[in-house]
Amino acid sequence: MSLESLLVFLIIGGIAGFLAGLIVKGRGLGLIGNIVVGILGAFLAGWLLPQLGIALGGGIVSAIINAMIGAIILLVIVMAIRKA
Repeated sequence: MSLESLLVFLIIGGIAGFLAGLIVKGRGLGLIGNIVVGILGAFLAGWLLPQLGIALGGGIVSAIINAMIGAIILLVIVMAIRKA
């Protein structure tokens, strides 16, 4: 993975984390926490969605949507663990 690809991946993950924090209102981890969860969620979605046979297409918008799905899943899991 080149430096440019990694930078784009981190930016997309950050945007996805911010949007996931808005969607999962009241359960966010703050701005920085949501961005970190978004980056980790992008990795999660990049692995999980193809395993499930889900493909949303190509391009930046679909990459943000994929990462946002992963970030929402991860944010809900983190909040469930914090609650327990």
